[in-house]
This record gives sequence, C-alpha cells and structure tokens, in this order.
Amino acid sequence: MTATAPRTDWTRDEIAALFDLPFNDLLFEAQSIHRANFPRNEVQLSTLLSIKTGGCPEDCGYCSQSTEAESGLKATKLMDVQAVLQAAAQAKDHGSGRFCMGAAWRNPKERDMPKLIEMVKGVRQMGMETCMTLGMLSADQAKQLADAGLDYYNHNIDTSPENYANVITTRTFADRIETLENVRTAGINVCCGGIVGMGETRSDRIGFLHALGTMPHPESVPINALVPVAGTVLGDMLKDTPLAKIDEVEFVRTVAVARIVMPQSMVRLSAGRESMSEACQALCFMAGANSIFTGDKLLTAANAGDDKDSALLSKLGLTPMMAQPHGHLEAAE
Repeated sequence: MTATAPRTDWTRDEIAALFDLPFNDLLFEAQSIHRANFPRNEVQLSTLLSIKTGGCPEDCGYCSQSTEAESGLKATKLMDVQAVLQAAAQAKDHGSGRFCMGAAWRNPKERDMPKLIEMVKGVRQMGMETCMTLGMLSADQAKQLADAGLDYYNHNIDTSPENYANVITTRTFADRIETLENVRTAGINVCCGGIVGMGETRSDRIGFLHALGTMPHPESVPINALVPVAGTVLGDMLKDTPLAKIDEVEFVRTVAVARIVMPQSMVRLSAGRESMSEACQALCFMAGANSIFTGDKLLTAANAGDDKDSALLSKLGLTPMMAQPHGHLEAAE
C-alpha cells in the first residue's frame, strides 16, 4: 500500500464499515497505511505537565479539575517559568521529544500570556517540540503563541457532536471548533482527539472519528480511555458498572480506524494506558498508534511511568522518535 493524500470526505457509513471489519483485516489495513506514512517501529515519546491545576469553571463530566467535581483536588496558581523549564529538561533526559503544558482554565487571561510565551521559548531552546492546552483561545492569543514558536496546541473535541452535551454543558461543540480554527489560522499545528469509555455507544465513536476525519486532519490525535475519577460526574455514574472500562478490543478498533481515516496524523495513546495490558498496547501499536505520553502522571491522573514504558518498548522492538520542533503550518493570510 502506498501513501495517499488524506481524505476529508469520509461518510459515517464508511467509518462504520471499518469498525465492522474482521479484527485481523482491520489491523492489517491500519498497519499497512501506517507503514506507508511513518517509520514502522518508531514511537514519539511526549511528556505532559500540569502548569496550573484545578479550579476550572468548566463542567466537563470526566475532569477532576472542574470546580463542579468533588474530587478533593486543590487549585494551584500558574507555575513559575523556571520550574516548568526544569521539568522539561528532566523529560528530555528521559527521552521525551515533545513537552506538553496544560492549564486548567476556560481560557487564559492576558496577564498570563507573558509567562506562557517564556515557557514556549524556553522549551523550544532545548530542542523539544512544544505543545500547550489552555482551554479556548482568541485569535490574538493564538497568534501570540505562534509568534513565540509554539509547535502544537491541544484542544480535544472529546466525543461526537451528538454526545457532546451529555459530557459538557458550559461550552458547545462549536466553541471547540472556533478555537481549533484560531489555532490553525495562526499557523500552529493542531492536536485534537477525545475520550472513549465514557458510556458512549459505538455510534458515538463513529461520530467522533467522523468529526475529526472531515475537518483538516489534526497533526496529532490523542485517543484517551476514560479514567473514572471519584467525585466527577462520569466517574460516579460509571462506578461499579461494566461501562467503567472500555473493552480492549473495541479500544484497539478505535485506534485502527483513526489511523485509516487520518493516515498522516500522529495517533497517540493518552490517558488510561496505565490500566491497559501490555498486549492491548502492543495491538494499539500494530493498529497504527505511534505516540504515547510517558512519565508517572498525566495532569492529575496516574500514568505508566518512564521505566515501565522503556521496558515495554524494548520488548516490542520499538524506538523513540526524534523531535522535530520546527514543523509549523503556513499561517493564513
């Protein structure tokens, strides 16, 4: 199979048909497409740091950082620039090529921008790719971050448009799309994915990938498995039910379909990996996943850890992908 230009005209029926393929056929097609577009045994290692934790006014049902959650999480102030750069240096020492910085905000305030800009510049000077997730961005804020050299901005759509209001009510699906448009117009690469295992149906997973596959494809697509946190709406709702953990075969199917629909996007295994078996993760790599978050923590959730990840990659014969911190988009006129 040869690399072909990505399509943005996918139909839901086409994506549903991919989900329905026999498992081996689906993985064969996904791996073939992966090999046509990426080095076959390389995985990008990324590290995610919470630079401002808790106190978010959004009511995202999965998030322990929401003021609506009763998770016991205490809000913190924005970290000092030097502390963030020290964390980035440690991540680089452990093999990470991308450093992602997340703040629990609805949107950043203008008073925060100078610090954020210094963080971006400092991490880039280390030769790492930079990524931030700060909530909604205005066009001017996106331009400021682009001018600082931000490589990627993460803003997930979370789920299908139809299921969105069941997860979040304080902002709309259209609000998400507006921020993505501001980011892309500024020339910043887009990191956009979502969460599965929130009690959604396969139809919702089809709708989620259809939404991603019919926009300009995000350069990075994180696929999260819900970590049900006590005190959050979804964590409490799904507790002690069969829906509290997505079936591993269905999760692998979702990864494989994402790879086929978005052949040139990085597909990242994100939250929830610490509870996945090694076999499940290996199948995800076979299905075309080529990026993981490494380290002991993802914002506030536990993660597998550097040593465990290193052992798994070694067992599978996978090697870290080199950072490429200068791949900006062409800013819109």
